[in-house]
Amino acid sequence: MKKVMAKNTSKNVREKVSHEFPALYDSHSRVLLLGSIPSPKSREVGFYYGHPQNRFWKVIARVFGENVPETIEQKKSMLKKHHVALWDVLESCTIVGASDTSIEDVVPNKISELVKASSVSRIYCTGATAHKLYQKYCAKDVGIDAVKLPSTSPANCAVSLEKLVEAYKVIAEE
Repeated sequence: MKKVMAKNTSKNVREKVSHEFPALYDSHSRVLLLGSIPSPKSREVGFYYGHPQNRFWKVIARVFGENVPETIEQKKSMLKKHHVALWDVLESCTIVGASDTSIEDVVPNKISELVKASSVSRIYCTGATAHKLYQKYCAKDVGIDAVKLPSTSPANCAVSLEKLVEAYKVIAEE
């Protein structure tokens, strides 16, 4: 009997991934948005929330009354204009595809260094996993409690775009 090897796809193979692009911030950043770790699509395009089905950029644009940015430079410009920093809780981990629930072997980013180099006084996590990881690995060192926002991922389709915008409006409040 001949053995047939199943073809592995990135969807079901655990792999070690590292954050491949820097945090987006400057000394004027007042709000920090944290995800967990870039998805395979985000790593492929080289920037945050790169999956075309992810609603992050639509939500942020609506919150600030801007057009939805299309290029990485437009995305960076919009966030900096509104003093929003963007990063992820994790520097590296093992993960299956984009499944946050499969995250293991975590190495957190040095979020306290970003906070010290900026004017960040409020931190929001873009989903339950990012919030859980921040609370477990970073909150004590950073000294700022993070607020959990709903995920903009296409996997979180139970939350409408309108409800996401309403929840994310808090980042624009001063």
